[in-house]
Amino acid sequence: MWVFLLMMSLLLCPVAASTARPDVKPGCQDKCGNVSVPYPFGILERSCAMNDFFFLNCSSGADEQPELLFARNMPVRKISVLEGTLTAGLYTAFACYNETGIRTDYFAQSVTLRSGPFTLSDTRNLFTVIGCDTYAWMTNNEFTYGAACLSFCTKDVNMSDGNPCSGSGCCQTSIPKGLKSLDYSLSTSNDYTNVSEFNLCGFAFLVDKHSFKISDWPLSRKPKRGKDAYTTEVVIEWVVQNETCEQAKANRSAYACGANANCTYPEIGQGYRCSCNEGFEGNPYLREGCQGKLVIASWYDLIIMRMQVMLFPVFSCHVQCSSRFFFVGSILRFESGKR
Repeated sequence: MWVFLLMMSLLLCPVAASTARPDVKPGCQDKCGNVSVPYPFGILERSCAMNDFFFLNCSSGADEQPELLFARNMPVRKISVLEGTLTAGLYTAFACYNETGIRTDYFAQSVTLRSGPFTLSDTRNLFTVIGCDTYAWMTNNEFTYGAACLSFCTKDVNMSDGNPCSGSGCCQTSIPKGLKSLDYSLSTSNDYTNVSEFNLCGFAFLVDKHSFKISDWPLSRKPKRGKDAYTTEVVIEWVVQNETCEQAKANRSAYACGANANCTYPEIGQGYRCSCNEGFEGNPYLREGCQGKLVIASWYDLIIMRMQVMLFPVFSCHVQCSSRFFFVGSILRFESGKR
């Protein structure tokens, strides 16, 4: 009988509407095509971004569809506020030869990040070379960094995902922290004449290790141009400002973290980001972006909570507390937050 009465009393609780958490400033567009653009980034109006560093170009692409661009030739695929990353597409470098060893096609790649608190991710990106008579080198614009990767083989290699990228048909190497530019190009030892039956082209590219699949790069692949040109996903890390948390908090007018959010240090070792405090989620860069988490409770938990409310109507709380109940189907959700 008690259980029945308690469940009935739960059913009589007021129903509160669930609202989506905002990810942009009021009045600002949150998408360019199918790519979400969360604050501190912004499009169309400069006031929608935290500053000019985070203002992105949303314009019509080659197929007349909206395209979000980071830098001159890097279409944005994803922006993550939680990870402090931006994923963009980048054309691969390549070099091709005919059976007699004459070079027939060539493209070298150069990437320079826009000014501001952006760097190429050293934990996510790998410099990758594909081919059987291929070596590629890379340097930054200042020539303070350089590296090379060599890939050789004498017979056709099965480029399956189970095979390691260890120098036979495929080579990979890491990049250092803090890179803001990278130039890379390819060369060959024997102009592919020894492997021309199965491999006439080599490729070099930077790629997110989470999206790279060696099976996408058979040795017989030939490059393409224009809108069908091959691209790889590259991860760019960002911070809101290149200063310490102490420096940022000392200037409250320029401090980037909103309510219920705190300053944190990223692994890249420079600048700071913001994250919601424990018990909150949302966009920590918006003034009221961090809101109470939604927790799904079982009927048993709800009955216990209701009994506590009925038996102990007066509670003490050291901080200001708020709670709301609402039903979604047969599940009741409990939203809580501390301010």
